[in-house]
Amino acid sequence: MSASFDRRLHPVRPDLAARAYEGRVEAGRFAEGGERQVVRDCLDLRRDPRPDCGVDTQALFGETFTVFEETPEGWAWGQLGSDGYVGWVASDGLGDPVTPTHRVRALRSFRYPGADLRLPPVSLVSMGSEVSVVGQATTRGLDYALLADGTAMVAKHLVPLDHVEPDWVAVAEEFVGTPYLWAGRTSLGLDCSALIQVAARTGGHRLLRDSDMQEAGSGTLLGAGALETPRRGDLVFWKGHVAVITDPETILHANGYTMTVAYEGLKAALARIGANEFGEVTAVRRLP
Repeated sequence: MSASFDRRLHPVRPDLAARAYEGRVEAGRFAEGGERQVVRDCLDLRRDPRPDCGVDTQALFGETFTVFEETPEGWAWGQLGSDGYVGWVASDGLGDPVTPTHRVRALRSFRYPGADLRLPPVSLVSMGSEVSVVGQATTRGLDYALLADGTAMVAKHLVPLDHVEPDWVAVAEEFVGTPYLWAGRTSLGLDCSALIQVAARTGGHRLLRDSDMQEAGSGTLLGAGALETPRRGDLVFWKGHVAVITDPETILHANGYTMTVAYEGLKAALARIGANEFGEVTAVRRLP
């Protein structure tokens, strides 16, 4: 098996690989895979099928997940459709796929059993979650989107899948104060690269999940001196960390220093991070 296949992005194991890799790798068997959909608010994705294994990332409600193997213990191994991340999730968090029409634009929003905010909600979904709208209703002057699964959401919290925000950095700024959570990808807790991924998606940018992946292929690599005249939206990378420029003197990042999504002065952050955390900046990239 080629060492060039990153296990986070390629469904390849010594005993099993996706059918698309047949002839490219050696594996005990190859599987076509079947498409499923996340039916929990979010679903932890792990490297190994064990509850005590650390979480790599999270799948959001409505995202697709291609399953290549399921175990009797209730685990499914596969690949997330939104960013290609590979790993194990709980099988009971997956259901039959329904074609999405909208995604959640609010930081988070409730799903109700009917079109009435006075009903006890059935779940709380975060920005970037995808839903299938099949109808609409109005209750006491508030418009609701009726979903294919029989639930309802406040309509103004949703946008069509092709909606593009004019300033995705402003979306990232809406997360200020959100707790830092390693591998988290929701508005209840997320890490540095998830903040960038989720917010940039609203601006039409599909970025990979982890900071090293984003550093390797997001936008255009800027040359030396980029931080002398940075622009809003420039991504600043360290080994294992990413932040976004909000103005020439400020960054925004989900970080373990404040344990929140927070602003930090650029010069102060460069000094602090360089001395105590991730070392020197490794790259600055600009999205189109």
